[in-house]
Amino acid sequence: MEEIYGIKYTKPEVVLLQDTGIGVAESAARTCYDSFTNSENEVIKNIEHTMPNAEMCEEINSIEDSALLDDLAWTYFHHSILEHANLSFLIRGTSRGVLQEHARHRIQAISVRSTRYTMSGLINAFVASKHGGNRDFFIDKVLEFDMFVTSDISYNRLEIGAMYDKLEYQSQSVDDFHSIAVAKSSIPFISEHQGNPQALYNALQAGKKKRNVGDAFKHIISDNVKVDMVVTFNLRSLKNYFTLRDSGAAFFQIRWLAQAMMQVTPKKYLDLIIKKK
Repeated sequence: MEEIYGIKYTKPEVVLLQDTGIGVAESAARTCYDSFTNSENEVIKNIEHTMPNAEMCEEINSIEDSALLDDLAWTYFHHSILEHANLSFLIRGTSRGVLQEHARHRIQAISVRSTRYTMSGLINAFVASKHGGNRDFFIDKVLEFDMFVTSDISYNRLEIGAMYDKLEYQSQSVDDFHSIAVAKSSIPFISEHQGNPQALYNALQAGKKKRNVGDAFKHIISDNVKVDMVVTFNLRSLKNYFTLRDSGAAFFQIRWLAQAMMQVTPKKYLDLIIKKK
């Protein structure tokens, strides 16, 4: 947790899900120069005369060092060979604001927690608050979700209160709010639990979730909302990402994320993309 501009924030968590190794990148570079026999890695030398079998491929993917890659990365700046190594990270607890920044990095594969399919709990809390509860019921319930990167309860209550106000405005602007907020099979719960917001909330949560419920309500959430995502970079793109996002000029939340990603990136990759001090 860290305080920035008077607001306390939680930092993201990152796990490296998979990495493809640097052996394929050396194989690609040796292919360019037809220099397999010059490798310090015996399995790479053997590619000169042998098409790799499954055992050799496994050995190639376990290579930890490559003098050629180091020369190409830091002496000749032949970085295209780094595109043959890929790393995938699971990221939890970064913000939608960071997601916008990530979109500026063209060469990555990214899968993000969807607001189309994951807003049911939030909408159910609002519906319950309108049938026996109140604004405070909604705020208290949504606080339990731990859905913001900010960690000040007082500030988060302001965020949730603003969400309630937007939903209240919308509920008064459409003819049948329940038709866009609740699955048809859950509508009877509203009259069944009238006056008991917690029971109604529980029933709605246990009932069928309305498909794509977030389509109608994306407007209520801010860049402060947490998102989870899996991102895959090739090593050349990761070099660019770390260079730009570990900079003091970067948005502080994405800088935290870049630093967390660097911490779980194996040394064999960092040696090829982070300049040694």
